[in-house]
Amino acid sequence: MTTPFYVSPQQAMADRAEYARKGIARGRSVVVLQYSDGILFVAENPSRALHKVSEIYDRIAFAAVGKYNEFENLRIGGVRYADLRGYTYDRDDVTARGLANVYAQTLGTIFSSAAEKPYEVELIVAEVGEAPEDDQIYRLPHDGSIVDEHGSVAVGGNADQISSYLDQRHRDGMTLAEALKLAVESLARDNNGGERSLTAEQLEVAVLDRKRPQQRKFKRVLGRQLSRLLESEDAAAEDSSAAEAEAEDSEE
Repeated sequence: MTTPFYVSPQQAMADRAEYARKGIARGRSVVVLQYSDGILFVAENPSRALHKVSEIYDRIAFAAVGKYNEFENLRIGGVRYADLRGYTYDRDDVTARGLANVYAQTLGTIFSSAAEKPYEVELIVAEVGEAPEDDQIYRLPHDGSIVDEHGSVAVGGNADQISSYLDQRHRDGMTLAEALKLAVESLARDNNGGERSLTAEQLEVAVLDRKRPQQRKFKRVLGRQLSRLLESEDAAAEDSSAAEAEAEDSEE
């Protein structure tokens, strides 16, 4: 009879974490930013059928990277949890914090179980408040931990580089067009510091708009509206560059 190969618990958990991180890093990134009227979600996703960003409840949205079938199961579970809690108690009892706790328990149980592989997913749960200071954004890595984020956050792909870029440039009170421009610029940067060109067809964009009159604040930004927002920022950038060039010429 052969002796079973021994692996320390610490090494086993480290191997599982590395496995999950590699799977998540292979996916395209998602960025979430606060702007003056709500929370903006932007993902590099050319598919119009397989969404990375989705509505969960009235003021709550969900974004994810990694294996689609795994985070889609989590999204469906979150919708069921929110519907049941809102129906049983009150709609105001459904919060991003409560949903994040449910996801954390699920991911933590799966990650620590030796009977199945860890989920290759990273999640963001966000809730828009009555004012910017009331907004909530939670990031949930593969191991079920919860990170309370503010301002901006990126997951998947080269998230560290994108997060650094966002931290240096994001500011409070940005308009939707300004936040979208910053999000697209951050997603367009590659690991070597170069930049790609991302079109409206390559992007999945949605917002939680606190000024929307109806109870449900989630809205997808599609088609002509998305193109107009991107074009308005391009035009503004060109006007700014032209003004700077004229100022330099006048000084000379």
